[in-house]
Amino acid sequence: MSRFLLIKTVLGSVLRLLLRPQVENAERIPGSGPVILAGNHLTFIDSMILPVVTRRQVFFIGKDEYVTGKGLKGRLMAWFFTGVGMIPVDRDGGRGGVAALMTGRRVLDGGNVFGIYPEGTRSPDGRLYRGRTGIARLALMTGAPVVPFAMIGTDRVQPGGSGLPRVGGGRRIRVRFGEPLDFSRYEGMDRDRYVLRAVTDEVMSEVRELSGQEYVDMYATKARAA
Repeated sequence: MSRFLLIKTVLGSVLRLLLRPQVENAERIPGSGPVILAGNHLTFIDSMILPVVTRRQVFFIGKDEYVTGKGLKGRLMAWFFTGVGMIPVDRDGGRGGVAALMTGRRVLDGGNVFGIYPEGTRSPDGRLYRGRTGIARLALMTGAPVVPFAMIGTDRVQPGGSGLPRVGGGRRIRVRFGEPLDFSRYEGMDRDRYVLRAVTDEVMSEVRELSGQEYVDMYATKARAA
């Protein structure tokens, strides 16, 4: 058994026992070929739940600090995160965005599933914020369909994005997947900023419909700073 299947089996069993996540329309994820999963981001455990509720392995970008820790804890974190499909990238540097984009392209060019949170960071208050156009560039450069998804209730299970999840008390988690979005009509226009914004806004509109969140037309990073 591969490390991914081992982690998925064990973690999936624990999550299903403690959190009882309800998954809706996971069959909308194509069974083969490159796919982009794009959704909202409420709390840290979103990236633990997504890989265990999909049949295919989901690769995603993560902070390199998750795999550079020292001691036993650091080694365990590195083993876990790389095992579930996280690809560490230094996103704080001036070229962090380019590195993340190129990493996503390599994953998709290999015919795999790439997960992304277009907001770029966790929501500071549970609302859905403006998406960054990297999702659009990936879709147009690779031709991969975009499957929108919504995490619902994870912020009540893990408020503030840290600490151990709270179980019981009527807290339930749902993961909803939307219909695949095809942007082939914009082929060759991955440098047109108006097209990139239109594609990104269409994806975020679908995420909003799935999640039921209030939408805020500003970047989450600016909301955090404010």
